[in-house]
Amino acid sequence: MSDAFLIVAFLIGYLLGSIPFGLVLTKLAGTQDLRTIGSGNIGATNVLRTGSKGLAAATLIGDMLKGTIAVIIAGYYGGANAAMLAALGAFLGHLFPVWLKFNGGKGVATYIGVLIGLFWPAALIFCLIWLATAFTTRYSSLSALIAAFVTPLFLWWFGHPALASLFVVLTLLLFWKHSENIKRLQSGTEGRIGAK
Repeated sequence: MSDAFLIVAFLIGYLLGSIPFGLVLTKLAGTQDLRTIGSGNIGATNVLRTGSKGLAAATLIGDMLKGTIAVIIAGYYGGANAAMLAALGAFLGHLFPVWLKFNGGKGVATYIGVLIGLFWPAALIFCLIWLATAFTTRYSSLSALIAAFVTPLFLWWFGHPALASLFVVLTLLLFWKHSENIKRLQSGTEGRIGAK
């Protein structure tokens, strides 16, 4: 495998990750511009604020699958290193999409998607921790932050140091994108799941 393909793998990931499914699907459905609703975010949580659970679910699946597909394609043609670079590319693409002046989503669904492609048991653990935390606290953001914090530790524990290192970077980026949520959690003003 040439070093040139590693660059290609990253670009494949970035371009796939840049597809703003939330924006595309809500536009096709004829709802108002997603960026003018709720948090202004392009992810599934904000799509849910349009009142359509179906569109939110489709956004979640699309944002996950773009990460998974990028990893699978790159891994098939270029091996493990290419898969990891595609994962990084997909995640950065979702956070900083070229089509939206580099102003994208917060990355939770794509984080899960690349995890599925790289080591699916870790994705399962992420989702179980998210569900358990969401059930007990009803904070979507806190659930994602706790699950993301545990993910690199889980990968390292199960003998995947390279993946653990990659997900330390992705987790730090995810925390950074959630900085406003973290401030609201600290001040007690963060919105809860199901709250009007």
